[in-house]
Amino acid sequence: MFSLSCCFIVKNEEKVLERILECVKKFADEIVIVDTGSTDKTKEIAKKYTDKVFDFEWCDDFSKARNYAFSKSTCDYNMWLDADDFIFPKDIEKILKFKKGAPDFDMAFFNYVTGFDEKFKPTFVFERERILKNDGTFKWLEPVHEVIVPHGKGVHLPINIYHFKSDIPRGDRNLKIYEKRLESGEKLSPRAMFYYARELYYNARYQEAISTFLEFLDRDDAWVENKIEACLNLSKCFMCLKDEKNAKESLFKSFMFDLPRAEILSQLGNIFMCEKDYQKAEYYYLLALKCKLDVKKGGFVLPDSYNFIPSINLCVIYYNRGDYKKALKFHNRSKRLKPNHPSVIHNEKIFYGNKNS
Repeated sequence: MFSLSCCFIVKNEEKVLERILECVKKFADEIVIVDTGSTDKTKEIAKKYTDKVFDFEWCDDFSKARNYAFSKSTCDYNMWLDADDFIFPKDIEKILKFKKGAPDFDMAFFNYVTGFDEKFKPTFVFERERILKNDGTFKWLEPVHEVIVPHGKGVHLPINIYHFKSDIPRGDRNLKIYEKRLESGEKLSPRAMFYYARELYYNARYQEAISTFLEFLDRDDAWVENKIEACLNLSKCFMCLKDEKNAKESLFKSFMFDLPRAEILSQLGNIFMCEKDYQKAEYYYLLALKCKLDVKKGGFVLPDSYNFIPSINLCVIYYNRGDYKKALKFHNRSKRLKPNHPSVIHNEKIFYGNKNS
């Protein structure tokens, strides 16, 4: 059984910190909390759970803060978490079980769920390095959207960490960090360029985002998963500018990097639905249903693209075509997936309304 330190960097997290610390105390041997300038009761709450609370002068670099937190750990392994994360009891039990019977390993990867429906079923999930051997070889890189480069023996576990987004608006915080570095003459790494383009997109600077995504896609040293996601984000930028032609071409470009993903195929279906080209929409939705969801590739995964989105739209397509048997088939499929979804409830009334009245 290995010892485990849970390491946090925090600032003004009084609303959520206790929630995650109540989870962590059930499996952590040590809790390390690094505060980057809180003005609320964050540190007061932290000290109820650990005496390892440290101050760190913020320098617009998340990696430096996380590395500082790791440097204060004394356990065999480090686990990183954010204050607005949450771990459900079933996943806490999985962590405890893993601690007791873990093989020799260097890194453990968990699922990070950052989007979910009302029943906490993931709608946006990706795999992240979560537990790392405390041997001094694992260092955080990148000032924003920090990451640890994998090495050694990794294990992949079906354990979910849920991220409940803070109600504190992020705004252009990350964008400003990138722009400050660019103004100083720094050249962005492939990962940084990808995330910089995403920040431009999130801040509705679509033309700049498009230029940056295109520059990123021309790089030979970029990770394939980021390239596929860049094509999807690029398409969304074009859709925001009402440029459907380039939106579709951006999605098709992703086929150069790997087999088509359901996220891409469903988005193509969505665009063709908007254009009322139902034959092509049907084609891409059916292809999406055949895709296999695989979080172990490391990219962003939208589970609804693999089942619910194609099913609910195929129901509409077949109904409008007069093929009620197929329409009902896909209605029932989408109903099994999300029985309380407004579109499912609407369709249920269409199919069964008279019978139930």
